[in-house]
This record gives sequence, C-alpha cells and structure tokens, in this order.
Amino acid sequence: MIEYISSAQNPKIKKLLALQQKSSERRLEGLFVVEGRRELEHCIEVGYEVDSVFYCPDIIGRSADPAVDFPKGAKLFEVSAFVYDKIAYRAGTEGVIAEVRTRSLSLEDLKLSKNPLVIVLESVEKPGNLGAVLRSADAGGADAVIVCDPLTDLYNPNLIRSSIGAIFTVPCVACSSAECIDFLKERGIKIFTAQLQDSKLYYDTDFRGGSAIVMGTESTGLTDIWRKAADAHIRIPMLGRLDSLNVSVSAAILLFEAVRQRNG
Repeated sequence: MIEYISSAQNPKIKKLLALQQKSSERRLEGLFVVEGRRELEHCIEVGYEVDSVFYCPDIIGRSADPAVDFPKGAKLFEVSAFVYDKIAYRAGTEGVIAEVRTRSLSLEDLKLSKNPLVIVLESVEKPGNLGAVLRSADAGGADAVIVCDPLTDLYNPNLIRSSIGAIFTVPCVACSSAECIDFLKERGIKIFTAQLQDSKLYYDTDFRGGSAIVMGTESTGLTDIWRKAADAHIRIPMLGRLDSLNVSVSAAILLFEAVRQRNG
C-alpha cells in the first residue's frame, strides 16, 4: 500500500529531515538517506536494504510504476511537489529519496586483491573531500578507502552526494590509526605517507607492489604514528607560493601515479 503525503509536518517527513541533518539520528535509527536514482541503484547493487522510498510523480513521471521501479519490500510514500521540494537535498535528483539501512564494514571484511592499492585518510573533516576521494578511488580501481579516526560519519548526505554513489562502489571502512597500521603491516602492504618533511617526489616512488597511500588533513597533516609507521615519505612538488593542495586533489594525483605504474 502506498501512502500519500502532502504536508511537510507529517512525522515521516520530519524523521527523514532529521536523518539528513543529524548523525546522532542516523546512529539511533540505523538509517541514512540516499537521494537520486543513480545513487540508489549503486546502493541496491551492493546489497544495502532499502527501508522506505519517497517519490514525487510530478518529477519521475506519472507513467512510472512504483511497484516495479522501486525495491520490493520497501515502504512507499508518494509525496507532493511541495513536500519533495522541502526534503530534496539538491536539485535534479529525479524525484526519488530513500531511507536505507546502515551497515558497518570492518577491516577484516575487506576483500583485497593480490596486489592491493588502498587509500588511507586520517581524521578527515569535510565530507565533501571524502566523497571526492571515493570518486577517484572508484575511477582508479582502488581496493578500499580506510578512514582513520574520522571526524565525519560515512553516511553524511554531503559525502554521499559528493561521491555520486562511490561510497557504495568502493569498500570504505572506519577504524583507528593503530588498527589500520597493524592491518597493513600484517598483510605486507607498504605505507606511503604524503608529507613535506623528509620526503621524496612521488613519481620517484615504486607503487607497483601492495601500497597504501596515506593522507592527513590540509591544516595539520599526518600525526606522528603514521610518520613513524611509514615505509616511505612522499610529496607532490609545489612550485607556487602555497605549500599544499586540497586533500582530494592530492589523493587523485598519487593514486593515478600508482595506476600508471601498474598499467604502464
């Protein structure tokens, strides 16, 4: 049965907005919000369970069949254009927003290739940066993105939006730096830390073996635990007046050098 919602004061709409806005609500309910058909398709493809779908016929088209177009078992809510405008996080999302069950991957859940390529981010603050890194990781065929001591949760709507669904296509794990270092060392994966001090140029580094490219925050860089654990310190040459790039740009440069070496 499909429920029609025409008021933004409906409790289900208020709950949806709370899930979008509050990480505490996402943790409490075990749900997060996915907006857009493409993102929802990626989510379903990798096995996430869709709890509820809110759709607007004025946007998706009156000829659409919710019973066919949306996951079986999901609760369906048809919303007015007015309500959809209130809940849409961005324009152009094809009139579909879903509440999806969260799930947590651990390091042990990662299925790494024989010659893994991993991106590690320490204390990433901005969900948009993490989303952009995930897009690069997907494009470069990275085995995983590991987020150590995160300052944002992995189901932040800004992260999902900026990743355009790569949060679902690339295995992403949150853990402590110490746990990550032990995991990499046990598997013989070399740790390459991006830093200015005591480092060599990234294109003079051999990434052809199992490699973890480790990035810190733009403001403070990496903590000492990573500097000491590193097999090599690497840097991107900075020829202007500034001494750093956006972390997502730096991650993409280093990742695709590794891809070039492995496929050259």
